[in-house]
Amino acid sequence: MTEVVLYRRDGCHLCEEARALLVALLGERARAGLPSPPVVERDIDTDPAWQRAYFASIPVVEVGEHRLELATSPARLRRLLATLDGATPGPSS
Repeated sequence: MTEVVLYRRDGCHLCEEARALLVALLGERARAGLPSPPVVERDIDTDPAWQRAYFASIPVVEVGEHRLELATSPARLRRLLATLDGATPGPSS
């Protein structure tokens, strides 16, 4: 199963909001019988390459080859998670 990866850092309130949204949306998917993989969190402060890549755009969520920067919108996260079902994310993802 594809991982849902959350790039974050400690003390980032947007990252905490994104984590809570992911947990809620994945819970909805599980209740609907849809794939709901666990969230793998990656602290950008533990890897200089992640920090350079994502410092200005966290929280960042990846599902397979799809990436959503500034992942704080429930609708955009829902579209990204739909890629677990083979959907193609919309242009705002």
